[in-house]
This record gives sequence, C-alpha cells and structure tokens, in this order.
Amino acid sequence: MQCFETRNFTIDLRYADVARHSDRQQMECLVTWLIRICRESTDRRLNPIAVHFIHRRGDGSSELEKFFGCRIEFGADRDQIIFDKEAKELRIVAADPYLNEMLLEYCDQALAYRRSREGPLQINIENAITPLLPHGKARLGTVAETLGVSSRTLARRLAVEGLNFGEILEQLRSDLATHYLGDANLPISEIAWLVGYQGVSAFSHGYKRRTGMSPKNMRDKLLASH
Repeated sequence: MQCFETRNFTIDLRYADVARHSDRQQMECLVTWLIRICRESTDRRLNPIAVHFIHRRGDGSSELEKFFGCRIEFGADRDQIIFDKEAKELRIVAADPYLNEMLLEYCDQALAYRRSREGPLQINIENAITPLLPHGKARLGTVAETLGVSSRTLARRLAVEGLNFGEILEQLRSDLATHYLGDANLPISEIAWLVGYQGVSAFSHGYKRRTGMSPKNMRDKLLASH
C-alpha cells in the first residue's frame, strides 16, 4: 500500500507474491475496510472521489457505490482509492503517539522479513501482464520495465527457474478467459479483448487449442455447474 499526492490524495494497492487476476472479493473487502477506517479515524463521512479496481465485474455494484459514495471503475490499470487532496490534512481523532510508534516498529520488522524472502517470479510476472493484455502490450520488454529490470535480466531469471515467458503468457490468458467465461454478463467478444486477442475467431481458436473446448462450450459448462 502506497499513498501519494498529485492532483488528489491517492491510496495505491498492489499485490506481492499473490496472483491478482483471480481475486475480486478480497480486494473489494480490503477497500471497503480501508474507507471505513478512514471514516472512523477522522469521525467524518469521508467519501472518495473514485475507487478503481483491476478486476472486472459483470453484475451490479450499486451496494458498493452506495457505501463508498462515489463512482467505481472496474477493469482499471491499478487498484486505487482516490480522495480529495484535503483529506490528507484531516486530524486523526484520538491519536495515540505511543501506539503509532509501536505500529511503525512492527511494520518495519514485517517489511524487513518480507524483503529477505524471494517472491515467486511467475506470480509477479502474471500480475504485471494482466493489465497489459487488453492493450496488446503484454511483451517481455514491457513486463520487465514494469518490474523494474531489464529484458535481459528478466529473461535470465526466467531461465534460472526453468520458466518461459511465452508459456506463462498463454497459460494466464487461458486461466483468465476461463475465469471471465464464468460471468454470464461478459460477452465473449469482450473477453477476447480482455485477454489480448484482436478478434473472437482468434480467441476461439487459441482457447480451444489450449483447453480442448470452445469458449461457448466452456461457458455453458461453467454456468451449468453454478
């Protein structure tokens, strides 16, 4: 979690060593909890300007929008809660400097522990690929830039772990497509775009080659099991 101020005050959320693309409930729960904490900490009905989620939602989100008091953008590039910049200056009700000092020490210890462990490379790559797919930019060089390394370094790390970028990309496309096909409100043409295909025909051919089933047949199977 990172807070930064440009035009507005933004809380930016990122997953580390956990696959983001398959998650919806935990992120929505976390954002709801954070907004509630902000309200309780300031003793105000503090509403964000906007909330952004990486994942897609085919069904309605009226209850969330009612609670947040703002619009929600699904299918965004990042998970974010955006407040007016003045929210940063709000006084914390019943602030406890001693507790704050203890929590800072605890967080420093937790960060030190996490930095001492190597995160799964494949999951970090998948998290970087997912928002790039609809824009047709899921290439090794772009992913390497997102992860803060050179293309050569990323390729070397993949080779050391016996991984192949193309295989990770295709498997992720297949997994995401199956995940999206379970949502009856998402047209297959939109799913094709979401996973980086330029048309339904190419998507259907690639998906059937990977899974042995056409997207339509897979959707029928998934919806029948619900």
